Amino acid sequence: MKYLNPSHRTIILLIILCCCQSKKEQAQFQQELKSINLTRGEITLCGSEAGQFGKVSFSLGCSEDVKEDFNLATALLHSFEYTEAEKVFVKVIDKNPECLMAYWGVAMSNFHPLWAPPTKEELEKGSATIKLARTLKNKSSKESDYLEAVATLYDDWTTLDHNTRLQKFEKAAEGIYTKYPDDKEAAIFYALALRAAASPADKTFVKQRKAGDILNAMFPNEPDHPGIAHYLIHTYDYPELAELALPAARKYAAIAATSAHALHMPSHIFTRLGLWDESIESNINSMSAAKCYAENSGMKGHWDEELHGLDYLVYAYLQEARDEKAKEQLVYLQSMNEVVPLNNKDAYTFAAVPTRYALERKDWKQAMALELKPADFPWENFPWERSVVSFGKVLGAVHLRNEAIAKEALATLYTNHEKLIEKNKAYEANQVQVQIKASEGLIQYLQGHKDEAIRLLAEAAALEDATEKHPITPGEVVPARELLGDVLMEMKEYSKALEAYEANLKRHPGRFNGLYGAAQAAQKSGDIKKATTFYQQLIAIAKLSDTKRPELATAESFLKQNI
Repeated sequence: MKYLNPSHRTIILLIILCCCQSKKEQAQFQQELKSINLTRGEITLCGSEAGQFGKVSFSLGCSEDVKEDFNLATALLHSFEYTEAEKVFVKVIDKNPECLMAYWGVAMSNFHPLWAPPTKEELEKGSATIKLARTLKNKSSKESDYLEAVATLYDDWTTLDHNTRLQKFEKAAEGIYTKYPDDKEAAIFYALALRAAASPADKTFVKQRKAGDILNAMFPNEPDHPGIAHYLIHTYDYPELAELALPAARKYAAIAATSAHALHMPSHIFTRLGLWDESIESNINSMSAAKCYAENSGMKGHWDEELHGLDYLVYAYLQEARDEKAKEQLVYLQSMNEVVPLNNKDAYTFAAVPTRYALERKDWKQAMALELKPADFPWENFPWERSVVSFGKVLGAVHLRNEAIAKEALATLYTNHEKLIEKNKAYEANQVQVQIKASEGLIQYLQGHKDEAIRLLAEAAALEDATEKHPITPGEVVPARELLGDVLMEMKEYSKALEAYEANLKRHPGRFNGLYGAAQAAQKSGDIKKATTFYQQLIAIAKLSDTKRPELATAESFLKQNI
């Protein structure tokens, strides 16, 4: 360098310094990336059609050689295959570390806006990923907008509650949707954000209807997009709206046939509409895919998605009076020694399936003897889910006139409710409050206080009607308004009982015991035409019954005499 003039030497030294600094920054970046416990590996999903995840075209700012992987990862994200989506987003990062949207994808894969709130580990991973992505220099304003939108789900997570962050995400997603009107993915993710931020107490469904309008406008031109069909199902997963989702429900499984979740999701709508055959087929396929996934991924135990499908499957079997089929699934569930991950889906299924099996068949002795199983499951973390068992015990004990056990189970419901209030879990606390009021009403009836019993059961029914069920469950183990009808029947208030049953069937169409109760109430109140209709519906849904429930014999006898 002695032959160069001073200015040239300065320029060269600056170039060398910059190169050294750049290498140092790159090394530090890679070290920080390595410190984040990102999920890597090949995708291991399996379903009725291998490799079928739907069609997505969305790869902002990434190099050409990773676009196919990025679109695959986004398709997986839209079907809530979060672990597999993260694997593919990380594959993109490893190939193209400057692809900011791949970091966005990792953060999106760890939040799960329609499921349970993320764990501490997921929040830490998402936060670290966003922090690292923010240091990337070559990013467009649109990419920054996407990153900052998902950041609202993680920023200040130690001080802001889950719902507050969902509301912030909705506003950020709306900003992207408004700013980039030609971006299809912006519209789809905004619809998801609207559904995630919707209040379960809003019976006008303002946000759901807005999300539905956005998605329905796109569906005809994007018939194979997994997110549109999937989010339409979630958006309309309400008794008042379910019919609107039927086209999407009957399409989605074919769009993303390699996803166990996609195979299951249509059953949400089939359940809402009492389409039990379709629900059964949906969940058999989903459970098969979930078992395959657990085996292929080397999972120790059963995947939570399999248990989720099992609860929906048992519910449908019981409505068709296919009790032996339901029992097979109950025995299978009770044989499970390990499930992954341990979460509310597992807890709800473990609690609900044996409770449903007893109550739907009116086996009150079995209901009164219900216990929390498996015994080594961390039930202390799931007050709402374990309340299902306590509620079942109340119903069994009341029917067997065992007031002591009924009150003991009610006391457990009080304790669970208090714990949910302490944890600021208002929705779950509200669900347990429905069970408490219904239980108090039934005990009052057992004690001979009929007016008070009706008042409490009516309050429970109104409270249940005012909020929506959680997607985790196909439905309440016994709807409160159906219980109200049952008590009114015992009081020989047949017209009022019919009114209760009919109102219940609007929200829970095709329920075996609801139809039977309505038929009995109509018959005893002298409305033979209605009784005939309800008995015919009962016989129709139980056409594949593998047991002879006494209700079916009653229905057949009535129809022989009146048709």
